[in-house]
Amino acid sequence: MIALAGQPPDVIAVLPAAGTGSRMQTALPKQYLTIGNKTLLEHGIDALLRHPGVREAVVATSAEDLWFHQLPVADDPRVRVVTGGAVRADSVMAALRRTRAASWVLVHDAARPCLHQDDLRRLLEITAHTEVGGLLATPVRDTMKRAHTGSDIIAATVERENLWHALTPQLFARDLLITCLERALVEGATVTDEASALEYCGYAPLLVLGRADNIKVTRPEDLALARFFFSQLATTESV
Repeated sequence: MIALAGQPPDVIAVLPAAGTGSRMQTALPKQYLTIGNKTLLEHGIDALLRHPGVREAVVATSAEDLWFHQLPVADDPRVRVVTGGAVRADSVMAALRRTRAASWVLVHDAARPCLHQDDLRRLLEITAHTEVGGLLATPVRDTMKRAHTGSDIIAATVERENLWHALTPQLFARDLLITCLERALVEGATVTDEASALEYCGYAPLLVLGRADNIKVTRPEDLALARFFFSQLATTESV
């Protein structure tokens, strides 16, 4: 459903947070690491709920999660928690099954704390001219190499023209996202993000230029970089 001009789109946000973050080499799942006095997950939720069109955030945690309910954000009436699944797509589906009806769904990485409000605004503006959706992304800048399967030996240099790094949030029409995720899961398709489920079903989401500092914390060195970027964000936005 295309949003009416001048009217905020009706949006819910989903944050899959059931992962363990083993590559971070920490005792805590990465979404519970902190910048300042808040976890990465809380910073992500805060950024999403600051937009007037986002009225609810649903967090999908693992069944063994011991941390979410200890956070102040767990008491926010706009935030709900559900039990996620073994893979990202299962967690997103679990959240979608427990959400209220809405026209659009934003899916955001739980360990991506530096979302800029300008990026979120530009992404949500596409609801005025698409019935599918899109995602924040940045053009690839570095030379790309493809290795031989199962090795660290270069097989080829990949042309970087028209290549983009997929970021989050990713924004899709709610009913369409549910349909595509369900089909992809049933048919055993590889779903690395929500856009790939749409692509599998023949749809072409939009690429919305995003900021390169909207990084996902995946490895130990990423946290220091995220803290630096967040400190810069704090000088331009009230976070």
